[in-house]
Amino acid sequence: MTSLRFEQWVAFPLENVFRFFADPNNLPRIMPPATATRIVELKLVLLPGDTRKLAGPGSEVITSFRPIPLLPFRQKWIALITEFEWNHHFADIQKQGPFKSWHHRHEFSAETRDGVAGTIVRDVIDYEIGFGVLGKIADELFVRRTFNEMFAYRQSALEKLLT
Repeated sequence: MTSLRFEQWVAFPLENVFRFFADPNNLPRIMPPATATRIVELKLVLLPGDTRKLAGPGSEVITSFRPIPLLPFRQKWIALITEFEWNHHFADIQKQGPFKSWHHRHEFSAETRDGVAGTIVRDVIDYEIGFGVLGKIADELFVRRTFNEMFAYRQSALEKLLT
């Protein structure tokens, strides 16, 4: 099992940042353009009183993306939202996709820096590729680097998207 952690502070209120991430329609906007990520289908289970159509527990987010950006084939991914606590965290697991196992916890907390109120966005990802030694080699050579690039892109794009 591989564990990755990414963290970013943004100068936006916790409620706005949480709402942005909990809306699955924003997922393609935070992915690198080369992945051509798109929503195929949303099977939302709305929270009581939710009029914003956020993905509550039991929701399925079905996406399609290019795992190798220069090649034309696409990968389908079905994520299942398993946890949701307003303005604190939500988590998803892979129901179908490229990994043997996948758990992604999105965490949010308010933090003031230099007198500016903002939000810490933290992603904790635990995954397993499978395929034994070949999977470990692929993880070392390709998968971790891809995640680092993906989150670097997101971090550079996020402040523009939140405004």
